[in-house]
Order: sequence, then C-alpha cells, then structure tokens
Amino acid sequence: MTTDIKAALRAQAIETPSWAYGNSGTRFKVFAQPGVPRDPFEKLADAAQVHAFTGIAPSVALHIPWDRVDDYAALSAHAAGLGVRIGAINSNVFQDDDYRLGSVTNPDPRIRRKATDHLLACVDIMDATGSDTLKLWFSDGINYPGQDDLRARQDRLAEALSEVYDRLGEGQRFLLEYKLFEPAFYATDVPDWGTAYAHCVRLGEKAQVVVDTGHHAPGTNIEFIVAFLLREGRLGGFDFNSRFYADDDLMVGSADPFQLFRIMFEVVRGGGYGPDSGVAFMLDQCHNVEPKIAGQIRSVMNVQEATAKALLVDTGALAAAQAAGDVLGANAVLMDAYDTDVRPLLAELRAEAGLEPDPMAAYARSGYFEKVCAERVGGTQAGWGA
Repeated sequence: MTTDIKAALRAQAIETPSWAYGNSGTRFKVFAQPGVPRDPFEKLADAAQVHAFTGIAPSVALHIPWDRVDDYAALSAHAAGLGVRIGAINSNVFQDDDYRLGSVTNPDPRIRRKATDHLLACVDIMDATGSDTLKLWFSDGINYPGQDDLRARQDRLAEALSEVYDRLGEGQRFLLEYKLFEPAFYATDVPDWGTAYAHCVRLGEKAQVVVDTGHHAPGTNIEFIVAFLLREGRLGGFDFNSRFYADDDLMVGSADPFQLFRIMFEVVRGGGYGPDSGVAFMLDQCHNVEPKIAGQIRSVMNVQEATAKALLVDTGALAAAQAAGDVLGANAVLMDAYDTDVRPLLAELRAEAGLEPDPMAAYARSGYFEKVCAERVGGTQAGWGA
C-alpha cells in the first residue's frame, strides 16, 4: 500500500500564485518585507525556489494586470529556464474606478465592454504563455435593495461569460469563482457554488467551477460541495487558503487541517486527484506577517500532508462499515487515517526524489532569502494591486 501511496504522491502538483510573493495582506495594512520581487520575472524566481525544495509546485498562476509584461512568450521562456511553467491566468476587473458599480454586470454598457475586453485579452495571454486555464472572479454586486435589477445583472453576467467562452481555444477552459460577500454586501452576483455551477452548465464543458476554501459562510460543508461538483464533472480546481471568519486568505491547513483532509478525501474518492483528473490545485494566499517563500513552502507541505492522509484511508473497511450502518466504525476509519503521522513517509519520498527531507529547513539553509534581500534593493516592490 505504501508503494501505491508514494506513486500517487509523486504525481501531485500544486500551483502557487505570483501575488503571494509580493507585498500583500489585509484591507487595513500591507507590511512591506525585504527581498520582495520587483517584477514578474523575480516572482517566478521565488516560485521556482518553492518547487526546488518541495518538488511538487511546478506552475505559477499569473494575475493581470499585476503581472503585465511586454513579451509574454519571453516570460514563459524565463519560467521554463527556472524549471517551472506559467499556470492559470487570473483576470482583474475589480480595481479600476470604473468598476465601482460592477464590471461585467455594470448597468453602463461602456464599462461592461471594457471589462469583457479585459477578459478576452487574458485569453490572448493564455495563447502567448501556453496556459490552458482562465480564472474568473467578479466583485460585482450591490449594497442596497433597489440599487439595481438582480435578474438583469445575471443576464449581463451570462452575456459576458458566453462571449469569453466562445473565445476559448482548443484545450482551454475557464474556472468561475464564487464568493459569499464583499465588497457587495447586500447581493453578490456570483455568491455561491450553485450560481457558478448554473452558469457553467449553460455554457458547456469548458466552463467549470473553482472552489476557494475561504469563500463560504462559517459552518459550510465544503467537502459536500466538492463531492457534488466532482459527481457532475464540474470541479475545475481549488483556491486553497484558510480562514477563521470569512476570506482571511491565511495559509491552507492552518485554521482547520481536518477540513483540508476531508476535502482531499472527497477529491481522491471522487476521481479528482491525479494528472488526468483536470482538477487544478492552486494556492490563493496573502502572506502579510510571515515570510513569503517560506509561507508558500509550508502551504504546499500542508496540502501534501493532507493528501497523504486521504490516500491512507482504508476505503474497503470504510465501505463495509457504511454498508453495515456502523456509524462509529466508519468514522474511526477516517480518523485512523487522519491521526497517522505522515511526515516520515513524506520525508522518505523526498529523499528518494533527491530532495532534502525537510523543505523548510533546507530553504532556510540555502541562503536564498539573504541573497535576494541584498540584490533587490532599489526599484519598486511588487505589491497587491501592482
């Protein structure tokens, strides 16, 4: 069994976000840190360190316009030279002043056109970088009853999504993200998985739902959503993070590691794990007080540990207990896997791959952080929104 688990873990791939390496944080204060990248090329260099020490973070998500460059083919080639590749392209239609009342659902057709054109331009960037995934998140919504027509906004959303869908090329897709609230507090235009799912089903197979683990009301059973979307063939990927209240964007597995295990168990059970599943595992986090590269390494390790535990579940014993109505026995099967210390197994797996058994310690010894702190003096640091 250990051999099978190791084989499955060797195939794991977790995408890190370019914005996690820049200065980012809360809505109240972003604390600048030394050694932060000054451009997308330096972000890729930092991401390559995460992959070098973990062995399972081979791709980097970009955010447009935060990662805008003149030559995207050159950026993609630079990534390849570092041993990583460009992953999902994330659009941004929430920071311009024009989007105060929404982007693709804005009542002003001029602003809707501007927003949709940006989404189409992101598909152009996919073509140039070799990315196969466009990630869409909209802050659109309203703050007061009567501010706008709820149904009309859904019509506008559907129209924009349809235009983007039609622009996708062979082997390309988009993932539609949902968020419970903020900055639209009365009604958000894509507030939940059901809304995202309905729009995707209407469009076709190239439209799938992305589950951000922080975008739910407290107490939400996220693993049920995962199981349902997998069953319907509409789970496109994850934005992994943790939150104590709502969308804190803390390190994945830090607030509720048991929830992360439960999610990964449903992924494994539902056929969503592995290179051929089509499910993308991406981090979406803001490292405000913790070191950025080290924070990403720890996050990748957290997902890896949860996955290893999920793979340890004795599915035969679990099915037998469930069929027999053995409530405590079935729960015990899950808990036995969760309570297993998988760190020795993962250390052994890394050693077999020629990596240091402890990625955090190896990175600390590497001197990379001290090196970039000395080299990246001057210029403008990359930050949230830049």
